[in-house]
Amino acid sequence: MRQYKRLTVKAVQAEKRPGVHADGDGLYMRVRDSGTKSWLYIGMLNGKRREIGLGPVRDVPLATAREKATELRAAFRMGRDPVVERRMKAARENAIPTFGAFADSLIEDIEGGFRNEKHRKQWRSTLQNHAASLRDKPVDQIDTAAVLEVLKPVWDKLPETASRVRGRIERVLDAAKAKGLRSGDNPARWKAHLELLLPKRTKAAPVHHAALPFTEIADFMKSLLQRPASAARALEFAILTAARSGEVLGMKWSELDRESAVWTVPADRMKAGKEHQVPLSAAALAILQKIRPENAEADGNVFVGNQGQPLSNMAMSMLLRRMGYNKITVHGFRSAFRDWAGEMTEFAREDVEMALAHIVASKTERAYRRGNALAKRRAIMDSWADYCRKTA
Repeated sequence: MRQYKRLTVKAVQAEKRPGVHADGDGLYMRVRDSGTKSWLYIGMLNGKRREIGLGPVRDVPLATAREKATELRAAFRMGRDPVVERRMKAARENAIPTFGAFADSLIEDIEGGFRNEKHRKQWRSTLQNHAASLRDKPVDQIDTAAVLEVLKPVWDKLPETASRVRGRIERVLDAAKAKGLRSGDNPARWKAHLELLLPKRTKAAPVHHAALPFTEIADFMKSLLQRPASAARALEFAILTAARSGEVLGMKWSELDRESAVWTVPADRMKAGKEHQVPLSAAALAILQKIRPENAEADGNVFVGNQGQPLSNMAMSMLLRRMGYNKITVHGFRSAFRDWAGEMTEFAREDVEMALAHIVASKTERAYRRGNALAKRRAIMDSWADYCRKTA
């Protein structure tokens, strides 16, 4: 009959003979020639002999060694190796990056597909500032509660920001899952998940940029022509082309085809992320001809300040204030153009929307847009220029 608990505390302390001394049930005390003593468990795991050290006798009492041996026996019976499991867990924990580290790495990988530098900065700032509470958590431990902790404080106060933060967290966690760093559903997903946990927002009224009535455009342009500043020419050009501020201020000479009178705005400066062709009226071309330097470089900015530097984003807005138009915006001139086209002309709505580089709603209209309809849009821009300059 096998004997268990053969050793006693006193015997453990007194034993000096080198060798392995059995306590029973797979627990042994090993005494080395040097006199050091340690605990050892020996058992059969999946048909193979397995030895596992349980620590030195000076640190692990006999009772504790027996408890550890009991746990190992139970694990071996189930075919588990706790030592290997601990090593694998430690390896996983060391391999799993934090949400912040993974998010930063992901941005570096995908930022080449962002429209512009502003978009890159927005991604970084939202995930650094609004998702700060997630950054130190392992990316595989982000759960719904953690995501809600980020979103709830800004959900009603900053709805647009909150939506962007949620979408970016969702993309980071999807990417982590694709790399094998997470499993299960994405806790930042909206459909049938967060939409059930966050309060519904009332549909906000559309934001309208303060605009000058189109009936006053001609008088405004007459006043603008008296201004010699580069910002005045940039604003004049923006009005004549119905373009956005960023598209105009970032314009390069290489984007201009004077022979065909077309300005091609690259996709990375367009809000929709698609290249846009702008037919230029004679008035718009005259502005470019007037300000073009003799030694203009292809990659040089068209609209520059006194020191040859590109105009700032505020240049045209500040000009409006100096002219006494404190309540209108540069973007509002696009609204004036649209109002003029709708009330004063018979131009097709889809052509006007294309002139504004808007994404049209229906599939039919989108197919039409792909056709470009440059000639139709040229007629619109020529008519708009005549209207703007009729009393200039």
